[in-house]
Amino acid sequence: MIGPLLATDAPRCARLEAAIFAGDSPWPVEAFTAEIASPHNRYFAVRDDDDVLIGYAGISVLGRSGDMECEIHTIAVDPDHRGGGYGRALMAEMLVVADEVDAEVFLEVRTDNDRAIELYEHNGFVRVGLRKGYYQPSGADAYTMRRRRGGASR
Repeated sequence: MIGPLLATDAPRCARLEAAIFAGDSPWPVEAFTAEIASPHNRYFAVRDDDDVLIGYAGISVLGRSGDMECEIHTIAVDPDHRGGGYGRALMAEMLVVADEVDAEVFLEVRTDNDRAIELYEHNGFVRVGLRKGYYQPSGADAYTMRRRRGGASR
């Protein structure tokens, strides 16, 4: 169900991104191409039975051995395919990456994105900060969230 996101997926990602995040500077093809190619990043794809990309997610792994940190860059599922567990599956793959290097994980999420916040909290993330006007051009606020090493939420 989940596999690597490929450079050839970048145009489809950009189209999905434009539809899902229209008011908040969606990533263009070039951004996806660069992020997929970065050696510090792991990007995942979920495809339907016809091999059409219906979701993607990406995480970076930063730091030195023994002192690693991860940051979730993005996670998105085609609105026509939501509710099928694809977001949970993508999140699980990213958290395996973090757990393999024993890293804390950070992310930002719109304060009004209840569905995403619920997913993150279910996976051990807690709110640790507020970034006013983080998303542009909409000016929407974002929570910074953290998941401790190994998923502990304390």
